Amino acid sequence: QEQLVESGGGLVQPGGSLRLSCVASGFECSIYNMYWYRQAPGKQRERIAQLSAGGVVNYADSVKGRFTISRNNAKNTLFLQMKDLKVEDTAEYYCHAFRWGINYWGQGTQVTVSS
Repeated sequence: QEQLVESGGGLVQPGGSLRLSCVASGFECSIYNMYWYRQAPGKQRERIAQLSAGGVVNYADSVKGRFTISRNNAKNTLFLQMKDLKVEDTAEYYCHAFRWGINYWGQGTQVTVSS
């Protein structure tokens, strides 16, 4: 069964760092376009990082220069390294895989940035 499982969220102080992981099973994430989204309370889900199957990377302006998306094909895992975290980064973070009309979503991991 195909699934994505995120982990690595938690409570961190402003300026801190976290690394999110998203383990894929049942399919090879290396051939999918992979994304990180986030959704804050009362707001729409926002796409913040993209790593295409071909290795092209894009970021939302809100996270550019602070977040890094990467993939370990041997571990079939997507990562999101987050640094210089801000209060406004508080949200539920989701990974997403897309290819040829096929979509897989993880269940989300909560990131809370607070002093």
